Amino acid sequence: MVLEATVLCVDSSDWMRNGDYTPTRLEAQHDAVNLICGAKTQTNPESTVGIVSSGGKTPEVLVTLTNDLGKVLSSLHNLRIGGALNFVAGLQVAQLVLKHRQNKNQHQRVIVFVGSPIQSDKNELVRLAKRLKKNNIAVDIVNFGEEVENTEKLEAFLAAVNNNDNSHLVTIPPGPHILSDILVTSPIVNEDQGGMGGVSSSSGGGTSAAMNEYGIPGFDPNTDPELALALKVSMEEERARVEALAKQSSSVAPTTSTGTTTVSTDVEMGEAVDEEEELAQALAMSRQSAPTISNTTTTTSTPSTTTPQTNTTKPTSTDTVMQDTEMTDEEREMQLALQMSMSQAPSSTTSNTDQTDISKVMEDPNFVNSVLMTLPGVDPNDDRIKSVLENLKSQDKDKDQKK
Repeated sequence: MVLEATVLCVDSSDWMRNGDYTPTRLEAQHDAVNLICGAKTQTNPESTVGIVSSGGKTPEVLVTLTNDLGKVLSSLHNLRIGGALNFVAGLQVAQLVLKHRQNKNQHQRVIVFVGSPIQSDKNELVRLAKRLKKNNIAVDIVNFGEEVENTEKLEAFLAAVNNNDNSHLVTIPPGPHILSDILVTSPIVNEDQGGMGGVSSSSGGGTSAAMNEYGIPGFDPNTDPELALALKVSMEEERARVEALAKQSSSVAPTTSTGTTTVSTDVEMGEAVDEEEELAQALAMSRQSAPTISNTTTTTSTPSTTTPQTNTTKPTSTDTVMQDTEMTDEEREMQLALQMSMSQAPSSTTSNTDQTDISKVMEDPNFVNSVLMTLPGVDPNDDRIKSVLENLKSQDKDKDQKK
């Protein structure tokens, strides 16, 4: 925020009675002065403004540098109209007012309203501009009413007084527009915006509704900080609402796909559970049918004498499964015990039969001699071998006698 001491040179000549600006040139000028004074004082509380009347016989200081807007408004109501515009004298008086400012740290600025023909020539204006530039005084010019006649002189004056683009010229042609509405978007009021303010200079153009960050043409946040804060909060809430709606719209497709995935996952889990149940049932059935199958396998290895009994009790795997599913637990246990008892009886018979066959074979001397001759390093005629064979024969005879 620039700390400035600003003097406004208002035009109080007879030309200000014309009604080509709404409502008249004088009233339009008063509204613009009120706007500029409010903008300057609200930008920095230590900034001051003053009013100088540049019409009539001699310029007059209406209000010295102050930050009291009430004094400024009352001075404008007491302004008297008459005579012609004295452009050069009005600027010289404004220079003296700025020279006697109390705060020397304030930047010096003069804002001149020109609504009447300028009687001074171009060279005199250029000399005055150089003097103001030398004293570090910036000059803003509002050219309205007689813009065709004054534009050339004012452009020359601006070129001489301008220092690092600190001075501006705003030319406003007649029309139904309001003078203050056009100035609010100009660099005179919004100096930080530079040339964005949208009023043509020497060629005499119209306005362009400059849109600021708040979306309101010509709104200066420095003039009303509370309104600017409220607008900023409202814009942030609207932005958050739009972002939330965008997120919701973008999350519709993922939600659908997620639901599909969940359904498919549930189906797969259900299928996996069914498979696990079937495997568990098959395992239980295999465990139940395992004794029967093992017994059947055991009986098939028995000699032919027990084969008829095995065949009568041997079920196929399919029949066993069907029987196991149809029988109760008690019936299944009784059948299992019966099969086990039947499988044990042929086993004992088989072992006795095997022992009888072995004893018969050992009684044959020719068979024993042939076996012994096939063994390497064994002599069938050895006395020790003969004694062993005789002992086996005697043991067999004793067993037969006991039986």
